Amino acid sequence: MAARATHKWAFKPGMRAGAYSWKSSAKAIERLKSASSEIRAVARVDPVTAAEGVIALAERIWPAFEHIDTSSGALGNAVRRTLEELLPVLIEAPADEKTRAKWLEQIREAIEDDGVDYLAPIAHCFGQIAAFPSLMNLHADRDLDMIEAAWSDHERFIHVATGSLTLSCLLEAGRHDELLALLACKKTHLWFDDKFGAEALLRQGREDEALAYAEALLQGDRRPWGYQDIAQFCERVLVAQGREEEAYRRFGLPSASGNTYLAMWRDLVKRYPDLDARRLLEDLIETQGSKGKWFAAAKTAKYFDIALDCAAQPSAVPPTLIRAARDFVIKEPAFAAQVGLHAIGHLLAGRGYDPGPSDIDDAVTHVMEASARIGQGERVLHELHRLAANTASDRIMAAQLKSRIAHIERGDA
Repeated sequence: MAARATHKWAFKPGMRAGAYSWKSSAKAIERLKSASSEIRAVARVDPVTAAEGVIALAERIWPAFEHIDTSSGALGNAVRRTLEELLPVLIEAPADEKTRAKWLEQIREAIEDDGVDYLAPIAHCFGQIAAFPSLMNLHADRDLDMIEAAWSDHERFIHVATGSLTLSCLLEAGRHDELLALLACKKTHLWFDDKFGAEALLRQGREDEALAYAEALLQGDRRPWGYQDIAQFCERVLVAQGREEEAYRRFGLPSASGNTYLAMWRDLVKRYPDLDARRLLEDLIETQGSKGKWFAAAKTAKYFDIALDCAAQPSAVPPTLIRAARDFVIKEPAFAAQVGLHAIGHLLAGRGYDPGPSDIDDAVTHVMEASARIGQGERVLHELHRLAANTASDRIMAAQLKSRIAHIERGDA
């Protein structure tokens, strides 16, 4: 059989050992993005070559990034995302046993040489990458005795680089009792390794034991490492048992995640499509607190009554309210007018980051335009007078508001 032509990877020259200096995190992240794009493009036409590209990248990550400052966490997160994105390419490639045996040796060596566990996502899926039972068992057995001895020594902490890949192989090979016995040797239990034990119990149909095993890691006053993953595992078990409401209350709601309040709500809506989306938002507000911060989420979800309630809270952000008043002048003028009034009230109370008189001007403009559209101009003007008369108001803001009111009443603005 003719040998397959060797692909010339464009990312390789930029992933040389020592290629990046202390402050090269951003540059390294861009290199990862381009490498991932290149590998995924090749995967569409030659999945085996693409899998070899994943291995080539993994082998180069630690040598290339060794000297980069990783204190911000940005590079570590980028490496994790990249490898998680590429893992299906490696796992699903149509490679024979001999080819995979070669790949596993390359990956294993890279994991052993990795100085900061960059390759943890690959190690955790090592058994899946092995694919063939004979390879799973081979790599499960290779360091098994050494790991057991290291983890049984409770006087010293001994890190074994191949611990996760061994656990992964034991799991995928169906050697569940051996896996659980190995984990029982450890003095300290973290989800990093114990997730394999929980999954082993689950695969044996021991659902309640799996739930208890994982939930035990959540005990204590502080949230443990991997809290989100632990909670979502427990949630998955309960949902599979048909206990969706319990799953939501005990684990889904507390583990809602996202970079914004809106993202947190959308995360829950996606995970619980059968539950009322409005209820999910109300529950989040109740459990997370800082009600005013939830204004944008409620507004975007078009629960305008909830949004107005949030807007009235001291933690609401005046600029956010002013932008909403502007954006809804035509679509929802009654909402826009009330939001604008709340923004003015907050500005007069001295709230918001570095507010200025122009913020009052903008808010009044949107409030008056919105109120005119619903025939409430006189009522809103009366409310502005009431706000301006509050003796506890910020003097500069109150003076600006009175000036705007005078202009309005003269017909100048």
